[in-house]
Amino acid sequence: MNLFRNLLLWIALALAGALLAQLLLAQDPGYVLVRWRGYDYTTTVAKGALVLFVIAFALWLLWTLVTLPFRAWGRHRDKRARARIGDGFDALFQGHYARAEKLLAQAADDERVEAAARVGASVAASERGDAAAARAQLDGFADRHPAARAIALASLALREQRPADALAALDAPAAQPLPPRGLALRADALAASGQAAQAYGLLGALRQQQAWPEATLADRERLWAEASLREVADGNALAERWDATPKALRTEPAIASAYAERAIAFGWDDAALKSFEQALDARWDDALALRYAHLPVGRFDERRAILERWLKAHPASPALPLALARLAIANGQWPQAEAQLHRALAQGAGADAWEALGDGYAQAGDEARARVCYANALRVQRGEAVQPLGTRDLQQQIADEAVFEDRDEYGIPRLRR
Repeated sequence: MNLFRNLLLWIALALAGALLAQLLLAQDPGYVLVRWRGYDYTTTVAKGALVLFVIAFALWLLWTLVTLPFRAWGRHRDKRARARIGDGFDALFQGHYARAEKLLAQAADDERVEAAARVGASVAASERGDAAAARAQLDGFADRHPAARAIALASLALREQRPADALAALDAPAAQPLPPRGLALRADALAASGQAAQAYGLLGALRQQQAWPEATLADRERLWAEASLREVADGNALAERWDATPKALRTEPAIASAYAERAIAFGWDDAALKSFEQALDARWDDALALRYAHLPVGRFDERRAILERWLKAHPASPALPLALARLAIANGQWPQAEAQLHRALAQGAGADAWEALGDGYAQAGDEARARVCYANALRVQRGEAVQPLGTRDLQQQIADEAVFEDRDEYGIPRLRR
């Protein structure tokens, strides 16, 4: 089709030239003298132009015919390269990793698709468990496509849990500035290597470049804020980081817990309690309320008063009676704890409440009740019905349960004498 279009173009040019010559040379045909090697050649302008056109056309036609096989071979190679890279990525998507690696490695010979082909071949090798082959494919880049090579190396390193190597690849000067995918990988590598504060600092750039969806960015923000608080090594840094944490994040249970744990480690009991109380007042969370009761900070009366205030606001919460019971047990007030534990069980507290009740009975010397409570805690975890604490003799109840502890060779319970 290209040859046919070119012929049409030459014919159109010839017709246009003839028409133009007819208009310009109708009155005066002109005079052309060509002197070469002692010979003189004379002709009109129209005939000279026609001769030049014929010579040019003949040269073009000759060049076209001579280069036709080479151009046909080039088109054939392009077609094969496109087929290889298309079939290679299709095989990679379908999970034919060995075939995908072979096709994409062959397609990488074409510099126009080298970056995509080498990265795809590396992914295929990694998926089939050959890390050495995956790195060899990326080493084939040499100094070409530094950003694509850095991203592929970092992805491979993070998959193998080598965040330091991922950072080394992404921080290479030739790979700068990092595209969005590279920036996202660098943030993940920083977080994985214990530098969550630096990863948290990249959130603005990640949002600007739209490296992740907003939901993913929000999850990373919570995770990195919590991890950065746990990484703090001194009190001043903890205070600065907590002040820099957005107020909306301070009410997140995991973040409030992380700050409270580090604050207690530095002896800041008031700050730890305040962080819990502000988080629970802003957003209720049963697990955080239980954690509040477990804080090793003393101040039993103060915390009990706050828990009782919360219980008035959330009377159906099973965690608050359990938290009050835990606090009472830690303060040596078993009667109050027992009443709260029964209330927690009535509201569906589950295995934790049964275990706490068993601990209380064991400390009080009531071994029979303690054993029933511990057994009920296991039943709840297995999804079985619990044995109620009735008025009948508990020792007899335990004995009844122990009668069928042994089973015969077919798994049928048998009496133990």
